Order: sequence, then structure tokens, then C-alpha cells
Amino acid sequence: MATLQRQPPKKKQNMKVINFAEQHSLISQYMTELRDVNIQKDMLRFRRNLERIGEIMAYEISKTLDYKTVTTTTPLTTTQSDVIATQLVLATIFRAGVPFHQGFLNYFDHAQNAFVSAYRKYKEKENFDICIEYLASPRLDGKTLILADPMLATGASMELSYRALLTKGEPAHIHVASVVASRQAVEFVKKHFPEDKTTLWIGAVDPEINAHSYIVPGLGDAGDLAYGIKE
Repeated sequence: MATLQRQPPKKKQNMKVINFAEQHSLISQYMTELRDVNIQKDMLRFRRNLERIGEIMAYEISKTLDYKTVTTTTPLTTTQSDVIATQLVLATIFRAGVPFHQGFLNYFDHAQNAFVSAYRKYKEKENFDICIEYLASPRLDGKTLILADPMLATGASMELSYRALLTKGEPAHIHVASVVASRQAVEFVKKHFPEDKTTLWIGAVDPEINAHSYIVPGLGDAGDLAYGIKE
């Protein structure tokens, strides 16, 4: 008579958080320029630095993806090489996320794309709701979602955008990418995103947010610095 062996319980997997400020890379140079109040005056350079950080993060994320071997015909013979097999969807939040998103798209040029409009609707000076008004996305079922937004202050916009995207299906894995995040937002994402299939990529983690929910030291309003002050 066969006996059943009890399997040990699966260990809970903690969300992986990659903080680029904890290692030396070009991101540190671009982060310094993004924060500098004098360099910020050049909107073109500000947008390009967001884009460049997106490119570097895309390269790092590419190391985690699945690959397949293909045969390529050259002018002389054939050769084999590995190409990305993972189905990717790049998603961003309007408007500050656009240049950051472009950095990912420069490298993942075969990816599908999704866009979410999320903004703060102020009821009082320091009291606001997050509103989602627009969503354009392909189906996400079984795909890898890269959700990129440069500023992760409270985590609320990111989480609501993710919930909106889930109406298009359940992704196999989620990469949340931000340029600057507060410690509070990092903990928020850990609580509200599935730990076993989410990876968090951050240029730098700052210690706090102020009464207006801006990251301190942060870099200011990324949308205004990239595209000009809004009325």
C-alpha cells in the first residue's frame, strides 16, 4: 500500500525590489541631473534623462525574460541566436510617464503598449482623490506587464492604474518601474500588488512625502518639468 508523503508548505516569496541608488551605474548621473534645479530648466534634457533611465531599466529587465533560439540567414551562411520570447506590454500613466515609457519602447520595440490617464482631483488644499479617465490596452492574459511611472509618491495612482489594466486580463508577471519612490510608496506597492509575481525597479528611494504628497527630497512635479506648467 502506497503512502502519501506530506509536501512541505511553499515558502512565501517576498517582492523583489531593485533600488539602483544602492549600486553604481549611469542612473546615478541622470538622477543627479533630474534633481538639479538649474539643469531642470532645460525641459528637453529633463525628458531625455527620464527616457535614458527607462532605457537602462529596460536593459536590466531584459535579463529576467524568457528567450528562444532562432536561425538567421546572413550574407554568408546561417547562425543561431537568442531573442526575447516573452510577450511584453509596456504601460504608462499620462503625462509624466510618456518620456519614461519611450525609453522602454526604444529597447522593447516589438512590445505592445497600454496607456492610462490618472490624475489627482483636489477636494481641498491637501486632500485629493485619484481619478482614472482613460484606458487603452491590449489583452494582458499571460503576458508580462511593465508599468512605468517616474514618480511613486503614495503608490495610489500606480495601484489604481494596475486595477484598471486588470480589466484587460491577468498578466503573468508585473514589473513596476519608477525613477523616484518614497519609502511609504514602496511599502504600499508591496501590500497591494501580488508579491509572488511583481518586481519593483526604482532609480532612488527617498525617505518621505510632505503634506502635499510630494516626495522629499524628490525632484518636483515631473509632468510640469517635462512639458510645462498646467493650468
